[in-house]
Amino acid sequence: MTVKIGLVGTGTVGGGCIDILQKHKQDFQRHLGVDVELVRVCSRNPEQAAAHNVADIFTPDYRDIVNDPKIDIVVELIGGTTVARNVVLEALAAGKNVVTANKALMATHGQEVLDTAAAAGKEVAFEASVGGGIPIIDPLKHSLIANEIGTVMGIVNGTTNYMLTRMADNGMGYEDALKEAQANGFAEADPTADVEGFDAAAKIAILASIAFNSRVTLADVYTSGISQISPVDLEAARGMGYVVKLLAIAHRTPKGIDVRVHPTMIPATHQLATVNGVYNAIYVVGDAVGETMFFGAGAGSGPAASAVMGDVLEVARHVQQGVGPLVGCTCTDQLPILPVDELQMKYYIRFTVSDKLGVLAAMAGIFAQYNVSVHSVVQHSKKESTVDVVYVTHVAKESDIKAVIEEIAGLDDVLQGPPSLIRVEE
Repeated sequence: MTVKIGLVGTGTVGGGCIDILQKHKQDFQRHLGVDVELVRVCSRNPEQAAAHNVADIFTPDYRDIVNDPKIDIVVELIGGTTVARNVVLEALAAGKNVVTANKALMATHGQEVLDTAAAAGKEVAFEASVGGGIPIIDPLKHSLIANEIGTVMGIVNGTTNYMLTRMADNGMGYEDALKEAQANGFAEADPTADVEGFDAAAKIAILASIAFNSRVTLADVYTSGISQISPVDLEAARGMGYVVKLLAIAHRTPKGIDVRVHPTMIPATHQLATVNGVYNAIYVVGDAVGETMFFGAGAGSGPAASAVMGDVLEVARHVQQGVGPLVGCTCTDQLPILPVDELQMKYYIRFTVSDKLGVLAAMAGIFAQYNVSVHSVVQHSKKESTVDVVYVTHVAKESDIKAVIEEIAGLDDVLQGPPSLIRVEE
């Protein structure tokens, strides 16, 4: 039988999927025994469909795809959580299987989507929602299923990884690194989702849900971005044997799930420390398999389309063989989400302060007041009437660190700019 596909979204990733289908359709039949046919495409830009030679099957209304009885699989690639949610839920209700790359949808409405799929007896596949072309969701659901996963941690945003690499290797400031990333097409005109960590937060919510078999949503993820990081911080980290990355982190602990996104100092010897530029990598630790890492291109037309089409072909196999979904929602537990204030780890804090008598003594007193033990304190640079003072603490409680920063910020005429806080993940 021929498995018929309807595609909603003909942008970068959608165009890549069309190209793969046109290039490898015969290969899929020969190697996999799967005959797939693209029978309808939809987007707001008919010129994109024309550019990929599918103008003859174009429609401006996604309902023409959702309600087409011939279509077996609906591929949603428009993103967001409004129209995309309607496309996915309506397709499932109409008896279609769904493939999506929509991280925001799965991180916020994942339970609704998977419950709707289960009620309809249909399949939802979303490999491309995390890590671009890197296989990670399928390995977590299949290859690593015999493990109790203790940690999922990764570099899952290419924009910020590129910026931090340029800042560390070339001494570029944040603003210059951002402008270069935008000029090279690695960052959006509005980079907020990337640089403030929201993109990474959606991805770690999805990964933590699968890895720990317990629902984690975007709202559960503590998020902090890279806008306060400077070359001074990266140089200081290097001097201590660390590298700074924007990490998406999820740990299973005896008390629940610790899940967060923030700039993080990791040892230069860690596998993730050598992942530079726009590349992504996801590090997974299981009780049986031990340490594993998945590395590759995290975005772009080809890598993302590769993941989408991998899902399409796998779902098409199931349709062709007449089997139902093999893996549905795996969130069978209800583990608590740990408040970030209970986090206990080492911290790097840089203050830009007035260069005057008594400042360091006052700051030292505040650290002592909140029982935060300081491992080292160093003056790193001096500019006119200010100085950068860097503290590295012993293991401390997040709430105490926040109290120290707030108290120092309240000192009269001391703090001369926002502090830089980097957590240290050993």
